[in-house]
Amino acid sequence: MSPVEEGAVAGRLAEVRARIAAAAGRAGRDPAEVTLVGVSKRMPVALAVAGVRAGLHDLGENYVQEAREKIPAVAEILGEDAPRWHYVGALQRNKAKDAVALFDVVQSVDRASLARELARRAEAAGRRLPVHLQLNLSGEPQKAGCAPAEAEALLAACAGLPGLEVQGLMTLPAPGDAEAVRPVFARLRDLRERLARLPGGEALRDLSMGMSADFEVAVEEGATIVRVGTAIFGPRES
Repeated sequence: MSPVEEGAVAGRLAEVRARIAAAAGRAGRDPAEVTLVGVSKRMPVALAVAGVRAGLHDLGENYVQEAREKIPAVAEILGEDAPRWHYVGALQRNKAKDAVALFDVVQSVDRASLARELARRAEAAGRRLPVHLQLNLSGEPQKAGCAPAEAEALLAACAGLPGLEVQGLMTLPAPGDAEAVRPVFARLRDLRERLARLPGGEALRDLSMGMSADFEVAVEEGATIVRVGTAIFGPRES
């Protein structure tokens, strides 16, 4: 990758961080409360590495098959400076073993059967896997995520699994204007506050919400994690 391309990634990252800081300021929050995950799906290894070298500490991937090659390649280049990896896509149970081996956090647990499989694989690997429960607040049938009415049952199912630690909630709103999705982010915040009072919800501290088109509104509504790809890395490969 050329110095010009690396500089472009660094410049876009700095702009995103400035926008996060401004949004946090409007909400009376400390920008340090917000973790920026650079979503590197369908991006070449060189771009992911450029993002980390520019200051990203967390990267996200949507596809296990892609991550099998990318994560070791990034680690080989960066060594001890390798990022923390988040799985942010829909996850099939038959990919749970690989997800546990590859990722530091799985943000897309949306059903008890998947939670049990992840927990089993994590225990076998001698680790406790941080996870987020993915909620489908838009009601889109094609979209992954647990229905809000089922969130309490999903939390209860996860609470008894020693291989998992439920650390937060995640959502992906329907496409739309940033202001139009503000109520979705507010609803996830309210749901987290309710679930945190239930058994098993004590560690629910994170709200993973907001992407390139709407992360500023998400920060204003309490996001502790934003997942930003295009605004950092540019347009994705087809």
